[in-house]
This record gives sequence, C-alpha cells and structure tokens, in this order.
Amino acid sequence: MALQYDLVVIGSGPGGYVAAIRASQLGLKVGVVERESLGGICLNWGCIPTKALLKSAQVFEYLNHAQDYGLRAEGVSFDFQAVVGRSRGVADGMSKGINFLFKKNKIDVVSGTGKLLAPGQVEVTKADGSKETVEAKSIILATGARARQLPNLPIDGKKIIEYRKAMSLEQLPQRLVVVGSGAIGVEFAYFYRSMGSEVTIVEYLPRIVPVEDEEVSRQMEKSFKKMGINVLTSAEVTNVDTSGEGCQVTIKTQKGEQQLACDVVLSAVGVQTNLENLGLEELGIKVEKGRVIVDDFYQTNVPGIYAIGDIVPGPALAHVASAEGIICVEKIAGHHPEPLNYQNIPGCTYAQPEIASVGYTEEEAKKQGYDVLVGKFPFSASGKASAGGNKDGFVKVIFDKKYGEWLGAHMIGSNVTEMIAEVVVARKLETTGHEIIKAVHPHPTMSEAVMEAAAAAYGEVIHL
Repeated sequence: MALQYDLVVIGSGPGGYVAAIRASQLGLKVGVVERESLGGICLNWGCIPTKALLKSAQVFEYLNHAQDYGLRAEGVSFDFQAVVGRSRGVADGMSKGINFLFKKNKIDVVSGTGKLLAPGQVEVTKADGSKETVEAKSIILATGARARQLPNLPIDGKKIIEYRKAMSLEQLPQRLVVVGSGAIGVEFAYFYRSMGSEVTIVEYLPRIVPVEDEEVSRQMEKSFKKMGINVLTSAEVTNVDTSGEGCQVTIKTQKGEQQLACDVVLSAVGVQTNLENLGLEELGIKVEKGRVIVDDFYQTNVPGIYAIGDIVPGPALAHVASAEGIICVEKIAGHHPEPLNYQNIPGCTYAQPEIASVGYTEEEAKKQGYDVLVGKFPFSASGKASAGGNKDGFVKVIFDKKYGEWLGAHMIGSNVTEMIAEVVVARKLETTGHEIIKAVHPHPTMSEAVMEAAAAAYGEVIHL
C-alpha cells in the first residue's frame, strides 16, 4: 500500500524544507523524500558551516591584530581540527533543528532517493536497495545542485577538491590554489589565508567576483592583495599534475604560461544541477540548459509536478529557493501569491570584507537606457567603521534620475550582508532616494553609509 500525501517534496534543502513547512501550515499532508541529511547542501555543507569557519578565521584575525585595539594577545594559535569540528557541530545542530520543525509540523520524512514514476507517483529507493512508492496530488522537485567539474580539473577529493572537502580537510594546506572567484572561491580564499595558508586565486574573467559591480571587484582585489592573497585574473588553469607529493598547476595568463606548486587545488567553478535519474525524460518534463522549465508558480509542463531552487532558471541562492518554495505551495493550496521579482534578489559574499548587492550594477543600468544618479560613501568616512577598525570598502547606490527609482545598491565592507535588506525592502516599497535621505538612520552605525550614499547621489552628502 503506497504512502498517501497531498504533497511530496523530493529534497530537503532550503527550498524543500521551507516548502514542506509552509504547506503543512496551510493544512496539507506532507511527505519529504531525502537521501542524506535534512537541510540539504546549504545547511550541512554550504551556507551555515562555511559561515562558522569564516567566523573562526575572523576571530583569529582579530586576535592577531589585538595591538590595533590597544590589547595584548600573545602566543595565539589554533587547532585546525577543532575549527573544522566546530563548523560540523553548528551544521549538525541546525539539521537537528529541521528535524524538530518537521515533527512540530507533522511532516513525514521518507529516507531514500526519489524518482518520478508518473504524475502523482514517486518511487523511493532505500539505502538497502528496497523500494517503496509514495503517492501525492502534487510533487515538488527540490533536488539542488553539486559542485561543477571541469575536464582539466578532475576532482579526486585529495589533491583536487570541491567545497565539501574544503570544509573538512584533515590539516591546513601550506599552499592552496583556488580556481574561480565567485562567492565560494573568495570565501575559502579568505578563510585559508586568514589561517595562514599561501593562497592564489585564478579567475578566467578579467576581474574577481565578476558578477558584482566593477568598483566592488576592484576593492575586493585590493583588500585581498593587502591580506597577501595572490590574485590572477584573465587566467586559466590548463593542467594539474598530481603525480608528485603535491600539485603542479599550469596556468595560462596574458603574460604567458606559468607553473605554481601547491598542496591542494580547490575547484570553485560553479554548480551543476542534480537532475539525473529523476524520471524527467520518461515523463517528458521540459529541461533547457540543465534547468527545469517552470511557470511563474513553479509548475512544470506536466500538471501536478513542480520544481524550485537551483534546478530552475534564476540565481542559485538559498533564499531564492525558500521564496520559490513558499510561492509554489501557496499556489498549490489555492492562495493567490505574487510571482517572485527576480530583479530584487540580494546576493551576499561572506569573506572579509563582505559583499552585498541588489538590483542593477551601474553598467547594467546604463545599458538598460537609464539616466542614472550614482552616490558612493566610503567607510573610511564612517565613524562606526573607524571605531571598529574596519575602514575598507564603501556603499554605492544607483538611482534613476527621472523618477528617483532605486535601481541598485552595491556594498563592500564589514557587516554589509546585514545592511542590504534595507535596500531590498525599500525597492519593494518603491522608495525613492529622497525618502531614504529623509529617513533618520541611527548614529554611529555602518548603516548610515546607505543614507550618506543616497545623499551623495543627490549632491546633499554631509560627511564627505
């Protein structure tokens, strides 16, 4: 006898588990199929444990610069396995939290690997190879993504690794080459450099963090070089020889070919969707460029089957997956949710300095034909940043000159990932630059820089 549900979710990452909980709140009987740990990659091997590692690196950095604050900290050292252990402990605690939430919301967990048999039917293969069928009126695919592999960078888990292994190395590598400078690449570059590794970033494009505003990229490179990170842009790893004790990395640059010796190479070149063996082809579910095609409410071309998160077009971000999951189940439950505005999705990078952005870059806004007003406020002019000893970075804002629409904001500096939500909410409410200038911000705070940058755009800035 098949298990019967109103909704079955395949995958329990930030898209799947949020969708399941919201569906239960709306009165649906929900089952979740999960082959590993609840919380998915983000909670177990991504967003959460990496932030724990980064916090350890930041504390270690503070201790090493105690004299900058008039303090003495002598003989500061670290236990690398304890740092990794703390990170794993944080992830385990969060996973247990999802277990608690599932029990509280009466959500069943069906352990195993899910595959679509037909609309309304999912086959679950258990760890021991046995199978059972689960039936539901609606099915949501939330299977996420894994590290992408390049042909010239075959991941072996020892010398050429991906982010999962980078979080659980047995010992600190003396020399590390990071291939790719998106969020994953720069976060690990910062972590390992802070802990004492020699780090080189190799980026194929002309600048690091290439999806960000150009000025943010320049500031990040400057800050990283100040830390002692070697940054190679417009560069490509063509070969990694792992036959010796370490790795011999061949890098093609604009100045010619160069060789770099290191202990470990971290491949951080993006992600690849988990669509294999899901039964998509058999059911004729439409897929383009490795993403499942869905409508505004995440239904595929097969009625009753939905997809959310990294496997659909759009930014591969945890908060996007969660938002999609909520919209999807509210639609399934007969509500009337608003489609997600993908132009107002914040992106965050948690190295030091942090990066946070939303909306158009200056270049993109001009390409769209906007006559723009740009305001920039450096943290070197911020009292709170000076007091905290974190003066690197700035807030940059972009407005439409004609109507005052807030087109974008780009921040780099300490704690900016906590500041970007102000801009997201303001843009959602169609707030203008003048309204931000007149909204009193507390002093002294880093967030004052948002108001000051808006004032700079309109020629009213006080502290510059």
